[in-house]
Amino acid sequence: MDSNPSTPVTSLLAQWKSGDPAALQSLIPIVYDELHRLARRQLSGERDGHTLQSTALVNEAYLRLSNQESGLVNSRAHFLGIAAHVMRQILVDHARARGAAKRDGGNRVELKDEDHPLQDGDVDLVALDEALKELAKFDPDLCRVVEMRYLGGLSVEDTAQAMGVSPATIKREWAAAKAWLSRELRGENP
Repeated sequence: MDSNPSTPVTSLLAQWKSGDPAALQSLIPIVYDELHRLARRQLSGERDGHTLQSTALVNEAYLRLSNQESGLVNSRAHFLGIAAHVMRQILVDHARARGAAKRDGGNRVELKDEDHPLQDGDVDLVALDEALKELAKFDPDLCRVVEMRYLGGLSVEDTAQAMGVSPATIKREWAAAKAWLSRELRGENP
């Protein structure tokens, strides 16, 4: 991932972070292919015949990103993690609005170790979203790791860079988050 201050992405992120909304407009075309890849990955876990297409998901994510403060975006990996989170929210909102996910009849989420763990049809986004909200209540960092690794498809190294911790910490937190989510999504009490 891009961490060299002389690169256009890093420069544009710094401008956006300092309050320049035009920087986001300039940034999107540069990272568009990566955003489109994220959108395709997130949509691959959706039901057949989903009405949202990857381009529409990228465009909606751009609109939501442009309407929020830039916060503390410090790298390309971090930005992609935020974009993945925004895309997840869009898909959850869409699922809730369409009544597509049923609480007790939905599909289970299986968290796998692959770099791109979203598998065809095994994601109940509403259940995953609610589980991630619960996880964030007691450990926001574990929730961010899941968002970046599972939803954003970032590598351990990119997630570590975005969060400012070591890869070993990410591996440990990823294992803990997967175990907690697996238990939570199966409805088991510890």
